[in-house]
Amino acid sequence: MNDSLPPGGAALDADELNTRWADAWRPEHLAERLDGVCVPWCVAAGWALDLFRGGQSRPHGDLEIAVPTAGFPEIQGRFAEYAWDAVGSGRLWAGAGAEVLVSTHQTWLRDPGSGQFLCDVFREPHDGGTWICRRDESLRLPYDAIIERTADGIPYLVPELVLLFKAKAPRPKDQADFDGVLPLLDRRRRDFLNEWLERTHPGHPWLAELSG
Repeated sequence: MNDSLPPGGAALDADELNTRWADAWRPEHLAERLDGVCVPWCVAAGWALDLFRGGQSRPHGDLEIAVPTAGFPEIQGRFAEYAWDAVGSGRLWAGAGAEVLVSTHQTWLRDPGSGQFLCDVFREPHDGGTWICRRDESLRLPYDAIIERTADGIPYLVPELVLLFKAKAPRPKDQADFDGVLPLLDRRRRDFLNEWLERTHPGHPWLAELSG
């Protein structure tokens, strides 16, 4: 286990997780619950790409959002009837306290009655209104530059950053997401992704496709 993590936590079983994520919320449900918050949050991962596309392209096993670490308490306040579990290195700390939260960055919202997980919140590093990339702290952008919105106002992480995170260890669904979104990226978005991939994953196979 990662030495920075506190002791304890329960090992995560893949089959159990699939069952407990079966009722995950959709982006529009979460957006309704978070309407009016001051925190610059956004849908991330595969759902973010589908919001960019304008329609759902494949099933999603969960719903992930990103928020600045300092803004997480405001997000928590919208879900007083639910529980928060911290996750890290394949383990889960149910009802995590401050010590565990400060040592992790991933948090799952859980219905305490059913035990079902509803959304996955990434608490991201930042400097005030500037987002900091967890994998390369030299990559810093204002939140206005990394969050876009659908026609009905749902915020999502820009696709070039979603694909950057998917590039670290692409699974078949990540490759499919890249293949499906690449034709929709204009030159500016491609150039940004190309630059960031060269910085964080030099020699990545997606670089050849971006320059093609």
